[in-house]
Amino acid sequence: MKALSMKQPVPELILNKKKTIETRTWKSDFRGEFLIHASNNFMDSMIEKFKLEKERLVTGAIVGKAEITGLKVYNTLEEFNKDLDKHLLAEPKKLPTYGYILENIEKLQNPIKIKGKLNFFEVNLDEKKE
Repeated sequence: MKALSMKQPVPELILNKKKTIETRTWKSDFRGEFLIHASNNFMDSMIEKFKLEKERLVTGAIVGKAEITGLKVYNTLEEFNKDLDKHLLAEPKKLPTYGYILENIEKLQNPIKIKGKLNFFEVNLDEKKE
């Protein structure tokens, strides 16, 4: 199954259904279910903004899954800002920015420790379960 690594607190915000669009600077044609991987890195500004406790955030593990059901292309800041309540980012890294629409979000009860990678990467959960 495909997985996508994200800095905390992005996975936490997705799993709590506060963030329903994941933005990237690259475009993918992938649609469907994928695993959410929480990387070992943090976005401190978002942790502060959402008043989260850094030490309580799971890192270095698959923490949930979601389904990408569509893609929005943000060519202008105006377009990007219209969806602020969905992607939760103050500004894009660059334009165009691609917004992956997330639905059917589920949190794993027991995170699965694995090392993340860039872009979408393949994970065989049967091999990872102990």
